[in-house]
Amino acid sequence: MRGLMILALTMLAAAARAQVPFDQLEPASRAEAQAIVRRADFVFQTRTEPKRVRLATMDQLFDHPRLASAMWRHCQFVPGFFVFQDPDGTWSMNDTKGLHGTMHLVLKKPGLRVYIVEGRAERGRLKTPFAVGVKMVSVYRYWEGPKGFETSLNTWTALDSALLGLVSKPFRPYIRHRQDEFIAYINGNIALFGEFADLDPREFEGPLKREGDPIAIRDFERIFPRKAH
Repeated sequence: MRGLMILALTMLAAAARAQVPFDQLEPASRAEAQAIVRRADFVFQTRTEPKRVRLATMDQLFDHPRLASAMWRHCQFVPGFFVFQDPDGTWSMNDTKGLHGTMHLVLKKPGLRVYIVEGRAERGRLKTPFAVGVKMVSVYRYWEGPKGFETSLNTWTALDSALLGLVSKPFRPYIRHRQDEFIAYINGNIALFGEFADLDPREFEGPLKREGDPIAIRDFERIFPRKAH
């Protein structure tokens, strides 16, 4: 029985790894992603219910994270991330309350985006007496189904080595639960605010101008041009 259980777990792990398109990644990104998946502490998958939003709109929002984060904040989803694009193309994120990280888009194809994420929650941010650092591979698939826009998100998370000691073990199930809950919440709301943007983009115009980020405003006007009467 023990042998069968080990075999089943091995097969499940192999199936999970197969969901990452390693053969399509650049060598450096492939090596980093493989290392994260091999030592992943948590593996998670979530899907969204169909939403009334066009694929073209979501593509634009994914390609303009600074605008997307501003629109996200207007929807009052939490946490209220601020996103900036670094010179190397990496995105840095910060909620100004102790949750921050970077996202590196390592593969972009129609309906598929693969990210390598490095994040950190400072001490107390997740109600833990220590900081929580992670590295993550995220495989995000999205498509137009019969009922609307749908997504599937797979993540592999490796905890910071400092969390592998005895002191952290009682917190590991809690950290996993909080992460899974957070990822499902974020993924669902990404599709939801895309639907809001498609239904009434002018709703976002005033709040964006009040915030005054010239890059977000420029991107908004380019993606959602005012219709001529």
